[in-house]
Amino acid sequence: MTTTTDPTSEGSRSMNDAHRVLVLNSGSSSLKYQLLDMRDRSRLATGLVERIGEASSRLVHTPAAGGGTRERTGRIADHEQALKAAAEELAADGLGLDSPELAAIGHRVVHGGLRFSEPTVITDEVLKEIERLVPVAPLHNPANITGIRTAQALRPDLPQVAVFDTAFHTTMPEHAARYAIDVETADAHRIRRYGFHGTSHAFVSRRAAELLGRPVADVNVIVLHLGNGASASAVAGGRCVETSMGLTPLEGLVMGTRSGDIDPAVTFHLKRVAGMSADEIDVLLNKKSGLVGLCGDNDMREIRRRVDEGDERAALAFAVYIHRLKKYIGAYAAVLGRVDAVVFTAGIGENSAPVRAAAVAGLEGFGLAVDAERNAVRSGEPRLISPDGARVAVAVIPTDEELEIAGQTFALVHN
Repeated sequence: MTTTTDPTSEGSRSMNDAHRVLVLNSGSSSLKYQLLDMRDRSRLATGLVERIGEASSRLVHTPAAGGGTRERTGRIADHEQALKAAAEELAADGLGLDSPELAAIGHRVVHGGLRFSEPTVITDEVLKEIERLVPVAPLHNPANITGIRTAQALRPDLPQVAVFDTAFHTTMPEHAARYAIDVETADAHRIRRYGFHGTSHAFVSRRAAELLGRPVADVNVIVLHLGNGASASAVAGGRCVETSMGLTPLEGLVMGTRSGDIDPAVTFHLKRVAGMSADEIDVLLNKKSGLVGLCGDNDMREIRRRVDEGDERAALAFAVYIHRLKKYIGAYAAVLGRVDAVVFTAGIGENSAPVRAAAVAGLEGFGLAVDAERNAVRSGEPRLISPDGARVAVAVIPTDEELEIAGQTFALVHN
């Protein structure tokens, strides 16, 4: 039911004035932030603090109103300092966190378990549950928690909303979410497949339907989110039915520093034969594997440069990366039964034409192909890179996790 208020009333002015959302994406060593005006979904300012905890920390802040990008360098010790520095930059543009126009702060939280399938206003109990999930997201949930606590200290009166990476994947059927281990043990320790990058997969799968000019409910999409972290999803009619990451973000595709799929017995072997501890194996698989483990680089641009120069280790790393991608495309085609589009997104997916071409090469039997000229175009706009008349559309759709988080946050606090 729609209610109408007197536009001259104080309550109405307060509601109308509070139209901004600050989005915080606290990574393990970075903080991304965006301030958005939800009246037209425009950005008022964006920023990135990277290499937190290192001597070479850097803050890059860009106001949408002009004035140019500003940069700070020098050690930023932790996420608390990073957020305070970001708040200072926003205040310098007249966009301070004390503004009555700020409706809420939306936080990306990586792991929400099974309890959180929707955006959620953060309470003490919600924060405790996020903390309980730290063991299954040790690289991310602690940083997310720090961002939440720091934001709460800066604006304790303001709604703080958690938008969970795992939420979009809670629609997976039980047979896709379950591991084939003892049910009592799995349930006791909450061991199941949760999936991650959910805000990106939700945003991109909807944009894919728009690009095809069809209702979301009628479109089956394979989304390939390829960044330093990488994941695939099979989305049927707007609902995730399968995704590559599992209990943690370690499972699935080859990533920048993560192994992706691996025989679980490798961990036992390393303990028994190499004498490695559980913590050492954790570091190996999460931080010293993937592309960096195979060739010493996790930057796809550098890997492609080395491949072009004949570097055998780089060529092997690229081949392993592409092989895993193709396996998932084929598997998800089987899960969906009918594929309307395969979509590339995130840093590598949006910017690496060689990755897109190689991932699709040889899959003509699945109806997949890319047009070389279209694939070579660099653009920030959603676009098709498949030939005219292709049975399955191949697309590049820039992800916008911050806009997705802002939209979900604003909708929740204005309900």
